[in-house]
Amino acid sequence: MKKFYKIGLFFSFIAVTSLVFSSCATIFKGSTDDVSFSSDPSGAKVYVNGTLLGTTPVQLELKSKNSYTIEFKKEGYETRTVLLNNSVGGGWIVLDVLFGLVPIIVDAATGNWYSLDQEYVNAVLEQQK
Repeated sequence: MKKFYKIGLFFSFIAVTSLVFSSCATIFKGSTDDVSFSSDPSGAKVYVNGTLLGTTPVQLELKSKNSYTIEFKKEGYETRTVLLNNSVGGGWIVLDVLFGLVPIIVDAATGNWYSLDQEYVNAVLEQQK
Protein backbone atom coordinates (compact mmCIF):
# COMPACT_ATOMS: atom_id res chain seq x y z
CA MET A 1 0.00 0.00 0.00
CA LYS A 2 2.85 2.39 0.84
CA LYS A 3 4.37 1.67 -2.57
CA PHE A 4 1.20 2.85 -4.38
CA TYR A 5 1.07 5.93 -2.14
CA LYS A 6 4.67 6.85 -3.07
CA ILE A 7 3.99 6.30 -6.78
CA GLY A 8 0.84 8.44 -6.59
CA LEU A 9 2.71 11.14 -4.69
CA PHE A 10 5.51 11.11 -7.27
CA PHE A 11 3.11 11.52 -10.23
CA SER A 12 1.19 14.24 -8.37
CA PHE A 13 4.46 16.09 -7.81
CA ILE A 14 5.35 15.81 -11.52
CA ALA A 15 1.89 17.08 -12.56
CA VAL A 16 1.97 20.07 -10.19
CA THR A 17 5.55 20.94 -11.16
CA SER A 18 4.63 20.85 -14.85
CA LEU A 19 1.73 23.23 -14.28
CA VAL A 20 3.72 25.62 -12.10
CA PHE A 21 6.69 25.85 -14.46
CA SER A 22 4.60 26.28 -17.57
CA SER A 23 3.77 29.64 -19.03
CA CYS A 24 0.96 30.57 -21.36
CA ALA A 25 2.87 32.13 -24.26
CA THR A 26 5.53 29.43 -24.18
CA ILE A 27 2.93 26.67 -24.38
CA PHE A 28 0.44 28.18 -26.81
CA LYS A 29 2.42 30.57 -29.02
CA GLY A 30 6.06 29.56 -29.15
CA SER A 31 9.08 31.69 -29.89
CA THR A 32 8.64 32.41 -33.61
CA ASP A 33 6.20 34.09 -35.99
CA ASP A 34 5.68 33.29 -39.66
CA VAL A 35 5.89 36.39 -41.86
CA SER A 36 5.08 36.44 -45.58
CA PHE A 37 7.00 38.81 -47.84
CA SER A 38 5.98 39.91 -51.32
CA SER A 39 6.92 42.70 -53.68
CA ASP A 40 5.62 44.49 -56.73
CA PRO A 41 7.27 43.49 -59.00
CA SER A 42 7.99 40.05 -57.55
CA GLY A 43 11.45 38.53 -57.57
CA ALA A 44 13.04 41.00 -55.16
CA LYS A 45 15.72 39.69 -52.83
CA VAL A 46 14.72 39.86 -49.15
CA TYR A 47 17.46 40.81 -46.70
CA VAL A 48 16.73 40.46 -42.98
CA ASN A 49 19.16 42.46 -40.84
CA GLY A 50 21.60 42.43 -43.76
CA THR A 51 21.39 38.69 -44.50
CA LEU A 52 19.82 37.42 -47.72
CA LEU A 53 17.05 35.00 -46.72
CA GLY A 54 15.00 34.60 -49.89
CA THR A 55 13.33 36.04 -52.97
CA THR A 56 9.74 37.29 -53.07
CA PRO A 57 7.27 35.82 -52.62
CA VAL A 58 8.64 34.04 -49.54
CA GLN A 59 7.48 33.07 -46.06
CA LEU A 60 10.05 33.20 -43.26
CA GLU A 61 9.98 32.05 -39.65
CA LEU A 62 11.42 34.84 -37.48
CA LYS A 63 12.06 34.97 -33.74
CA SER A 64 9.33 37.12 -32.26
CA LYS A 65 11.51 38.57 -29.46
CA ASN A 66 13.61 40.51 -32.01
CA SER A 67 12.93 43.51 -34.23
CA TYR A 68 14.13 43.41 -37.83
CA THR A 69 15.22 45.68 -40.66
CA ILE A 70 13.92 44.23 -43.92
CA GLU A 71 15.38 45.31 -47.27
CA PHE A 72 13.89 44.49 -50.65
CA LYS A 73 16.43 44.70 -53.50
CA LYS A 74 15.91 44.16 -57.22
CA GLU A 75 18.15 45.21 -60.06
CA GLY A 76 16.84 48.34 -61.77
CA TYR A 77 14.72 49.33 -58.75
CA GLU A 78 15.25 51.45 -55.65
CA THR A 79 15.93 49.50 -52.45
CA ARG A 80 12.94 49.52 -50.12
CA THR A 81 13.50 49.27 -46.35
CA VAL A 82 10.79 48.21 -43.89
CA LEU A 83 11.06 47.96 -40.10
CA LEU A 84 9.45 44.93 -38.50
CA ASN A 85 8.94 45.61 -34.79
CA ASN A 86 7.74 43.48 -31.91
CA SER A 87 5.51 44.15 -28.93
CA VAL A 88 4.38 42.33 -25.80
CA GLY A 89 0.93 40.79 -26.08
CA GLY A 90 -1.12 42.09 -23.14
CA GLY A 91 -3.20 38.92 -23.05
CA TRP A 92 -0.16 36.80 -22.29
CA ILE A 93 0.74 39.01 -19.33
CA VAL A 94 -2.78 38.75 -17.89
CA LEU A 95 -2.77 34.95 -18.22
CA ASP A 96 0.70 34.68 -16.70
CA VAL A 97 -0.31 36.85 -13.73
CA LEU A 98 -3.30 34.59 -13.10
CA PHE A 99 -1.00 31.56 -12.87
CA GLY A 100 1.65 33.13 -10.63
CA LEU A 101 5.17 34.50 -10.72
CA VAL A 102 6.93 31.58 -12.43
CA PRO A 103 5.06 31.88 -15.77
CA ILE A 104 5.88 35.59 -15.89
CA ILE A 105 9.57 34.83 -15.39
CA VAL A 106 9.57 32.06 -18.01
CA ASP A 107 7.77 34.11 -20.69
CA ALA A 108 9.89 37.19 -19.99
CA ALA A 109 13.16 35.23 -20.07
CA THR A 110 12.31 33.35 -23.26
CA GLY A 111 10.71 36.34 -24.99
CA ASN A 112 7.76 34.17 -26.01
CA TRP A 113 5.18 36.78 -25.06
CA TYR A 114 6.41 39.03 -27.90
CA SER A 115 4.74 39.09 -31.31
CA LEU A 116 5.88 40.75 -34.51
CA ASP A 117 3.71 43.67 -35.59
CA GLN A 118 3.11 42.36 -39.14
CA GLU A 119 2.35 38.92 -40.57
CA TYR A 120 2.43 40.12 -44.18
CA VAL A 121 4.83 42.66 -45.70
CA ASN A 122 4.42 43.90 -49.28
CA ALA A 123 6.96 46.26 -50.82
CA VAL A 124 6.13 48.34 -53.88
CA LEU A 125 9.44 48.99 -55.62
CA GLU A 126 10.06 52.09 -57.73
CA GLN A 127 12.21 51.97 -60.85
CA GLN A 128 15.54 53.75 -60.67
CA LYS A 129 15.76 57.01 -62.60
